[in-house]
Amino acid sequence: MRGKRARKRPITPDPVYRSKIVSRMINIVLERGKKSLARQIVYDSMERLNEDEKERLRMFEQAVKNVMPQQEVRSKRVGGATYQVPMPLKHDRAEALAVRWIVGAAKSKKGKPMADRLYEVLNDSHQNIGDAVKKKDEVHRMAEANRAFAHFARY
Repeated sequence: MRGKRARKRPITPDPVYRSKIVSRMINIVLERGKKSLARQIVYDSMERLNEDEKERLRMFEQAVKNVMPQQEVRSKRVGGATYQVPMPLKHDRAEALAVRWIVGAAKSKKGKPMADRLYEVLNDSHQNIGDAVKKKDEVHRMAEANRAFAHFARY
């Protein structure tokens, strides 16, 4: 390993729901430094999920949990050949991927405001359907297909 390992910066919870995962979603939606706009987009999409604030947050967390992958494939060079090695994921990495996939699925849809698109993706993810869940299934399928190379993984 070269150099020093980067220290993990703590994520401050968002002001409305006091949730780190909502704050992470806001940071991923963020474009061109306009954090207030990103907050408004995320809060608008969450308000449409449910009337009750606690239930809204629970639905949001469930949507992210449904998209979180358990393992991923990583490229590993062994003896001149590159193998796709399945590796289990830590919670933080899985959560980051899930949030990224949800926002990516929302951004890939066109024709509606971002808050509406994000709401649709969150609602689909809560019901375990949609593009973000497909992405998770695709990653799991890749890991399953390359299970033969699991012995190359170093934990």
